[in-house]
Amino acid sequence: MNDLWGYAPAVGHNPGHSLIGFKVEATDGSIGKIDRHSDEVGSAYIVVDTGVWIFGKDVLLPAGVIERVDTAGQKVYVSRTKDEIKDAPEFDKEKHLGDPDYHQRLGSYYQHPRG
Repeated sequence: MNDLWGYAPAVGHNPGHSLIGFKVEATDGSIGKIDRHSDEVGSAYIVVDTGVWIFGKDVLLPAGVIERVDTAGQKVYVSRTKDEIKDAPEFDKEKHLGDPDYHQRLGSYYQHPRG
């Protein structure tokens, strides 16, 4: 995976186009809806509200795990299973913005998931 924290050119995401509210599909089914996202170069991500699936846990997914954005269908497809996403480090609203260690931990997990 070349750039875990950037959108691959072929996924179909146009910077500046909001993904909030889009459904997120793992390789084995739906995991929730996008609550927030970032197009920031070198730090792009989506935050998924998983609802009741994993008891309302929000998860942060680096943009590099996105395989395809279906703008018309308002869906984002990611290259991870539900279990890989469920077992990811918990989203931390405080640390995700300014803590490079947090991004490194998430990056390590998504490059080598243990789910």
